[in-house]
Amino acid sequence: MKAEILYKSDFYDWTVDQVERLRLGKLDGLDLENLAEEIESLGNQQRSELENRLAILLGHLLKWDLQPDLRGKSWRSTIREQRRQIQKLIKKNPSLKSYLEEATSEGYESALDIVVRETPFDYNDLPQVCPYAIAQVFDNNFPIGIEVHNFV
Repeated sequence: MKAEILYKSDFYDWTVDQVERLRLGKLDGLDLENLAEEIESLGNQQRSELENRLAILLGHLLKWDLQPDLRGKSWRSTIREQRRQIQKLIKKNPSLKSYLEEATSEGYESALDIVVRETPFDYNDLPQVCPYAIAQVFDNNFPIGIEVHNFV
């Protein structure tokens, strides 16, 4: 009961207490319900990060395609950074790869919001389904003109 009260009154102290109990093998005092909830929440955060990064990446790919006269190094840099960060996230969490298609679909909805907010286009001007294959989304040579040159 003490752990449950601590969870509600001082989350940080609760985490310190729970970690100490786990490391010492004191399983009888663990707040199992809240621990399970927090662990589940951590997993959900990884999925959300993937969706958010995909939204930014897809939004910039759309802007790149729709506004060729406004292409610049800022968009190129954002596309490159999001690809790299997504790849790092998947490398650290390989099981997210199985969620990639769904995350792309979820992220695309937010990508549309980005494009509508940052361009003269409205929702009805944009493809309602992601026009990019997953392989294209992560291809450093896609779209044309985005090439990233490696200087050796």
